[in-house]
Amino acid sequence: MSDNLRILPVIIGPTASGKTRLAALVAAETNAEILCADSRQVYRDMTVGTGKDYDDYIVDGQQIPYHLMDIVDAGEKFNLFKFYDAFQIAYTDVVTRGKNPIVCGGTGMYVESIIKNYNMHLVPEDAEFRKQCEAREFDDLVEELKTYKTLHNTTDIDSKKRLIRALEIARYESLHEAEYQQKTCSYNPVTIGVSISREVRRERIAKRFRKRLDEGMTDEVELLLKKGVPAETLIYYGLEYKFLTLYVTGKISKSEMEEQLLTAICQFSKRQMTWFRGMERRGITIHWIDGELPMEERKQAVLQILQQFNFGGL
Repeated sequence: MSDNLRILPVIIGPTASGKTRLAALVAAETNAEILCADSRQVYRDMTVGTGKDYDDYIVDGQQIPYHLMDIVDAGEKFNLFKFYDAFQIAYTDVVTRGKNPIVCGGTGMYVESIIKNYNMHLVPEDAEFRKQCEAREFDDLVEELKTYKTLHNTTDIDSKKRLIRALEIARYESLHEAEYQQKTCSYNPVTIGVSISREVRRERIAKRFRKRLDEGMTDEVELLLKKGVPAETLIYYGLEYKFLTLYVTGKISKSEMEEQLLTAICQFSKRQMTWFRGMERRGITIHWIDGELPMEERKQAVLQILQQFNFGGL
């Protein structure tokens, strides 16, 4: 991409890597605001379970502005298309006000849509195709999906409902391939990854897991159910909401919930790293920094990378 384009830092990393706090510290140094790329933090009232650590955005007593969090009600449908549309609006708003945008998140598909500047199209629902898929075996649908793309993680095959939608999208995009040519980009993304060892990642996940339980993660799920969010919708959101919903509705015991959820979060963080490595194979350069360094050293490492691109007056 052209060197004359605005630099857009994109800070990525697995869950519990400390990327949000790091992004806020960098933003404080560069007159920047943060654009969150997290598929579940978009929902209101889903705070503890999605890890919205609002305090991370306060630096030296000042609130670092953030966007794309708490933008839709829990239970509403939200997808990559809607996220990308919201991102474009938020990005334009930040730039128009003379601020520097910084993307921060761990949802690989959302992040990659920004980096590659996808030419997004809303894929319509195909009732007849869905009916045909419902009559087919799960494994058969998985094999067909593999003919369209490599399954970098298991999100698309978490349930038959998700699998059918993924297949519906893949099929539509294949039939309309000419319409999906990448459009001209108005920014030059600089992707910075926060890397931590598997052992440290597990330790941080376990510590944060206990903290969130103490902060009322179970109460949050119970409140969402009382507000009328269907149990199947919360289960669809996965991870904390899936296993806590199963627990509060009596499907599994507390010990089963804790054991299965902790395992699921660790597996999820591994899939995140798999996606990021896949991004590199797909031609995206990631500048990796050591996420086990003290936070101040991590911040300086990011600033040094961004200084090479003259970002934020560095």
